[in-house]
Amino acid sequence: MTGLSHFDAAGHAHMVDVSDKPVTDRMAVAEGHVRMARTTYDMIAEGRAKKGDVLSVARLAGIMGAKKTPDLIPLCHPLPVTKVAVELTLDPDLPGVRIEATVKTSGQTGVEMEALTAVSIAALTVYDMAKAVDKAMEMGGIRLLLKDGGKSGRYEAT
Repeated sequence: MTGLSHFDAAGHAHMVDVSDKPVTDRMAVAEGHVRMARTTYDMIAEGRAKKGDVLSVARLAGIMGAKKTPDLIPLCHPLPVTKVAVELTLDPDLPGVRIEATVKTSGQTGVEMEALTAVSIAALTVYDMAKAVDKAMEMGGIRLLLKDGGKSGRYEAT
């Protein structure tokens, strides 16, 4: 299983040993979106959702999700997350909500999974808060935009 760091020589899953890696500043940015019916978009934009302020609740859920990543993804290391920022932007052209999460740490491994988890949990929360009026919402486009720091250096999506 060459190239897959979460598998040993016998092909068994294991947590990667990062104890010899230096502590460095690391950062990751991820994005995604929730596409919805125009009436659902209007309801969120106008603050008429029965469960409350959809974007504020989804932002908090995304932040919490980033901090809970090692509880959700079995081989992720618990990290001292130093910053989580989740931005939700209404996009009338989707129509829907665009989500971007930035996560930072000073540690021995990166925060890509935390950024991706933040976006995913924020998107799921948007869905949860509006599903009573639009079960056909679609979540998508979840991807890593940027990671910086560590041995592998900088990655930017094209």
